[in-house]
Amino acid sequence: MNMATSELSGPGRTLQLRPVATADADATVRHVDQLDEETLAAVWNAIETDRSLPAAGTDLERGEVVVFTDYYRVDRV
Repeated sequence: MNMATSELSGPGRTLQLRPVATADADATVRHVDQLDEETLAAVWNAIETDRSLPAAGTDLERGEVVVFTDYYRVDRV
């Protein structure tokens, strides 16, 4: 299981995602299935490009933890 936490940064109010192993007991934790389409797209883009994402247009809050797992398709070779 993978987890990422969000942090606000800079004057442009961007969010930075960073991997974490666990979530604090008082943290808001959401599974990627709970994100709206725009936020999900922004999260995936930030993870794939290893960049921050704009806080505007997402419903993420600082310190929130987003949980997801990797999926692997089995192909016969």
